[in-house]
Amino acid sequence: MLFYPAALPLSAQTLTYAAGVIRRHRKKIGSCWRKLSPGRQALLVLAHLRTGETFAALAAGFGVGTATAWRYVQETVALLAARAPKLDAVLGTANKAGHAFVVIDGTLIPIDRVAADRPFYSGKHRKHGLNLQVIASSQGRSCGSPGPCPGPCTT
Repeated sequence: MLFYPAALPLSAQTLTYAAGVIRRHRKKIGSCWRKLSPGRQALLVLAHLRTGETFAALAAGFGVGTATAWRYVQETVALLAARAPKLDAVLGTANKAGHAFVVIDGTLIPIDRVAADRPFYSGKHRKHGLNLQVIASSQGRSCGSPGPCPGPCTT
């Protein structure tokens, strides 16, 4: 297998934020040792989310097993999703800002799932994915985004 250096079009603040979330989680659960540091785990996850690299390619590049790469991605995505504001909080913020109405729009972000896992299957798109929805004001400014939900989500 050949390796090459690559660049991600993300800011250092994004990496620092994700690494901080991972670091606090590890301290909370008392995790004393992991193969990758919180910063490297965050970089692995951001590379997967931004470029769609396979777990096998990420595992080879970061020197971990494929299952470990998968677990790191699952853990970090769950931690970041838990920090997303809930729908009622976003709508309350929009109401306080004086918006008469808001626009809710979403997109399906494809994910790797086996056919047996139906909860994340979107019949409309005929593929597995997470439904990411954004709430925007009438001027097009984002008011927030409730966390991702399974493909057939209708919130």
